[in-house]
Amino acid sequence: MPTHKRPELMKLAVESILNQGAARTGEVIIVFDACPIEVPDVEVPDGWSVRGIANTRVRGLAGARNSGILDSKGDLVAFLDDDDEWLPGKLEAQLKRMDERPDAIAIATAMVLDDGVNNIVRLVEKDDLTHQDFLRDRHPGIPSGGLLFRRDVLLGPVGLIDEDLPRAYGEDYDLLLRASEHGIVTVVNEPLVKVRWQGQSYYFGQWAVYAEALQYLLRKHSDIATIPSALGRIEAQIAFALVANDQRSEGRKWAWRALRHNPKQVKAALAIAISWRLVSADAVIRFVRSRGRGI
Repeated sequence: MPTHKRPELMKLAVESILNQGAARTGEVIIVFDACPIEVPDVEVPDGWSVRGIANTRVRGLAGARNSGILDSKGDLVAFLDDDDEWLPGKLEAQLKRMDERPDAIAIATAMVLDDGVNNIVRLVEKDDLTHQDFLRDRHPGIPSGGLLFRRDVLLGPVGLIDEDLPRAYGEDYDLLLRASEHGIVTVVNEPLVKVRWQGQSYYFGQWAVYAEALQYLLRKHSDIATIPSALGRIEAQIAFALVANDQRSEGRKWAWRALRHNPKQVKAALAIAISWRLVSADAVIRFVRSRGRGI
């Protein structure tokens, strides 16, 4: 669990792990990123431990997550952001699925979004996802806190979190793209992770970062370009991020490129409208977020 100066939320996240009640032993590793190590005072069940370490790698989410993976001792590794929570039964359901599907490269769950007013359930389109599925779509119903891997997979064929990815934005999508090259990602299609979506994310509104990171992902995963609709999807996201960052001319170029690859890309059309000041990016974002969606 990477954390940076959010002790109250982080404590809730840690407690949500320790309250799982799964009949396994485990450890919670809190990785303190550019802040003092202050492990919360929590009740720790028998067979579990909680400890804090410093991020010794690249500052930010990717380095912090990798510090935790490398320092872990167990056979399995799961993730949780410090502002999210595991819901009851999450871990047990994943362990059961892992026993049922030993061929899977990773076990995921769906999620519920807490926007401060409503709880919006986001499920995944199907329970078994291939590399082609992830090329076509991020499948945003899968949160990073819903991922469970065998540790040797992350230290071996799949690899660690990409620390070159700008600000580690989209690190979970990059990981799913790489993992799915080696096997099926199977989903316990229940909302077993609560994701807080109340503007507290360190990525919130970082449009220049979004655009840079998405372009990096396109270069890294060149097979996205083999599916025009998939390429258009990400190009439209880049276009929206650029115009939201007031890079209107450059954003329009990406938007027209997206529409050539996928004429149904609403985000691209919205980017063009925003670039000509026909509507504001903030208005579009508020509307989309009120329905539990993101750009």
